[in-house]
Formats: sequence, C-alpha cells, structure tokens
Amino acid sequence: MMKRYFQPEIETASRDRILEIQNEKIVRQVRHVYDNVAYYRNLMDQKGVRPEDIHGVQDIHLLPFLSKADLREAYPYGLLGTDLKNCVRIQSTSGTTGRRVVAFYTQADIDLWEDCCARAIVAAGGTEEDVCQVCYGYGLFTGGAGLNGGSHKVGCLTLPMSSGNTERQIQFMMDLKATILCCTPSYAAYIGESLEERGFKPEDNHLKAGIFGAEPWTEEMRQSIEKSLGIKAYDIYGLTETSGPGVAFECEEQKGMHINEDHFYVEIIDPETGEVLPDGEKGELVFTSLDKEAFPLLRYRTRDICVLNRTPCSCGRTHVRMSKPMGRSDDMLIIRGVNVFPSQIETVLLKEGYTPNYQIVVDRERHTDTFDIYVEFRPDQFTDLMSEIQRMEKSLEGAMRTMLGIGPKVHLVAPRSITRSEGKAVRVVDRRKLHD
Repeated sequence: MMKRYFQPEIETASRDRILEIQNEKIVRQVRHVYDNVAYYRNLMDQKGVRPEDIHGVQDIHLLPFLSKADLREAYPYGLLGTDLKNCVRIQSTSGTTGRRVVAFYTQADIDLWEDCCARAIVAAGGTEEDVCQVCYGYGLFTGGAGLNGGSHKVGCLTLPMSSGNTERQIQFMMDLKATILCCTPSYAAYIGESLEERGFKPEDNHLKAGIFGAEPWTEEMRQSIEKSLGIKAYDIYGLTETSGPGVAFECEEQKGMHINEDHFYVEIIDPETGEVLPDGEKGELVFTSLDKEAFPLLRYRTRDICVLNRTPCSCGRTHVRMSKPMGRSDDMLIIRGVNVFPSQIETVLLKEGYTPNYQIVVDRERHTDTFDIYVEFRPDQFTDLMSEIQRMEKSLEGAMRTMLGIGPKVHLVAPRSITRSEGKAVRVVDRRKLHD
C-alpha cells in the first residue's frame, strides 16, 4: 500500500527537526503566555520561573502544571491568551458543578486543529475521493467540529450527520456510499448491529475505515466493530482543553497513536510526585500546546494514564506514539463519550433533597455503556407505593440528565441498603472491562 500523509514534511520529519521545531515554539509560547495570561504568570512567579529561563523543551520541567481545577477557577476568561476580538469560536466540556471548561480559538487555532484531524483521516486512508460521515456530536462538543474541519481539509465529501437518528444515518451511509465513519466506538458498534438487524451484510456497505474516539474501548471491541462493518477501525485522541480530537491518532499499524509533536509537547509524569518519567514507563499524560494562541495551556495534566513509545513505526511517521489510556488518576468516568464525575451526582442528590448515599454502576451491553445510579431514600422519604417511587425516579433522572448531559437509570432503594466497605459506600462499580 502506498504510504500517504497529509503534511509529509512534518509527519516524517527527522527527530532532530522535530526537536528544533519544539525548542523554537516553546520559547516563543512561554513568553506569549507570561505576557498575556495573568493567571499563569502568577503561577510562574510563585515558582520563581521567568520566560528567559526556558531555552527549549529540556527546561519545560521548570514550569508549573495546570490542572482542570485551574481551568475551572479561571473560568471563563482567566486563561485567555489574546484579545477576545481575535477569537472566533469557543468549544466546551461538560462541567462538574456547573463550571464548565471553555476553550477559545482564533482562526489560526482552528486551522491548526483541523490540520491535525486531516492527518488522522489521511492516516486512516482518506483522500479527496472519500465520503466522510461524521456522527460525533456538533455544537459545544469538539468531536463533530474537529473531524468535520479535517474532512474538508482532506477534500472528502463530508456528511455532517451529528449523533443519533440511526435510521437516517444508515440511509445516508448506504445512499451516499460513505467510505469513512467518524463517531464514538459504542455508536459504531450500534450502527453495525442496526445494519445487521435490517438484513445488511458487512460487504453491503461502502465503508473502508472508521475513526473512533471520545470514550475508552478495548482491542476486543475494535475487532468486533471491524467484523460487523467490514472496516479497519482507528483510534483518535484529544481533549477540549488542548483543542479537541486530533492531538494523537493511529496509523495503519494500529500500535499506538502518533502525537502531533509539532503542536503538542508531551510528558509522562508520576501522578503522585509530578516527577517526569522516562519513555516506556506508565504514568500521567501531560501536554503543552506549543502554538495555540487563544487558549495556550502549558503542562496541562490530563489525568489519563499512558505509556509513550519512540521506537520507529513502519508507517514512516516519526512522531512519538502513546498507548490507549489505561485508566485515570482521578475519579472521572467516561460514559458514552461524556465525562461524568461522582461529585456531579452528589450535587444533584443534595439539591433534590436526597442523601448523598448512592452507587454508580456502569456496564456494557451490546457494545453500549449502561449507566445506573442506585440512591438511598432518607428514612422520612421512604414509601412502598410503586407509582410514587417511579415518579420520584423519573424526576431524579431528569435532574441528572440536566447536570450530566446524559441520562442514567435511577433506582431508589431502602435506607442503608447500599453495601458499605469499612463504613464507606462503594461509589463506583465499573464492570466494562475497558482495559483488558
């Protein structure tokens, strides 16, 4: 197979050239952030670091970390790196207690992001001859916007379907002969099952590749999707905080995701001590945006646990590869592509007059996440009237959906019926076996 790249001079650059690019950009970016972002300037001042102390990426360890807590504290404009008049868009994540992470973009930031997504599409075999069906959500969520823009850059015919309405997804997929599918892996699995239910065989569709991200998925799930849709399934990684999907992507080798190192400098740290770990060791992924203008994060802690691999890849790309995230160093769950924190659930329960005694049970049925929350009644709330229990459960489900952006199944249970371990309730039971 002929090797294809979207930006070959960068994607196959020598390691010396990549380091040269990174050194030049980090010096400029640290100065830009220090001069324009008071929040981060204060962190640097507290640590006794000046822009002139940073001569290249070898000095990046001197800089302070940023965490999601910093982003919430600085909401909405505290980490803005340019005048608001230079910004053309925001994207956002779901928030834990109403304070969302809002990322800003200049036009140059969007072009950079779309280039990264275009690299991912080309790595999956995409060309201007392809029909790219984007079923990630559009709006504040970064998935739809990123892959839509990347598809345009490659020159594909883009079907901006957004998520849901599977009947219409399948109609357009078959009628317009879509060749590349972009969505969450769980939705790809659902589309595969829906096609089979309608009597279609894998060879009846025109798909050749899928680019799936926004939630964890196993190698077994990859093989299942590849079989049901008759495609090759590629992983993609990103965070709203660093732009969105396209920070890293898989090539045809499917042995880790190449990080776009000309735009993002990556470190692996010990999540407890913050010490930078050598390549090959498992730790927390930290990203520095080397040329973002509007929302330039330095040393952002993702909480994703990964391993980096710098061995040469037969695809010809020279950028370092990251493993699939192997878990998280915080309590965040990713359920059907949505970030869910137990603290959000506690917030809703207390606001609605319930005790904070609950248990989240996440499982996976037919490749789709199930999401159940068991909540204890207060003794004075308890009733055995089934219609009243159902009414209360439905009301709580509505409040949870408003907070989380995703609808759980709520089960109200008797006081003190949730098993406690050493006096504490086990808050999260995740049965998905995501990291086999």
